[in-house]
Amino acid sequence: EVQLVESGGGLVQAGGSLRLSCAASGFTFDNYAIGWFRQAPGKEREGVSCVSSVDGSIAYEDSAKGRFTASIDHAKNTAYLQMNSLKPEDTAVYYCALGIGLVCRSRQIGGMDYWGKGTLVTVSL
Repeated sequence: EVQLVESGGGLVQAGGSLRLSCAASGFTFDNYAIGWFRQAPGKEREGVSCVSSVDGSIAYEDSAKGRFTASIDHAKNTAYLQMNSLKPEDTAVYYCALGIGLVCRSRQIGGMDYWGKGTLVTVSL
């Protein structure tokens, strides 16, 4: 059974940084994408970034471009989301998700097969 466990969330001041981790287990396939999503209170879940081992593609939604960096350490089966210059509007529960065989394209982050339970990021003024 595929399991995804996020960690690294917390409280940070505006302008600060956090690095989220997504530990993946329970699978043996090599071609997959890890997507990062977030859901703020009262809002719909939205895509943030995606990184794929299928073709090496990496995609960011406009909210993350220039501030967030997504990566995968295949040796550790762990994905990361480095978030810099955080803003209060980045406050949300952040989820990682895995899509089998997916590639990543901006404004098309989705189609994931497995989801983590999320980690809360709170950015204060």
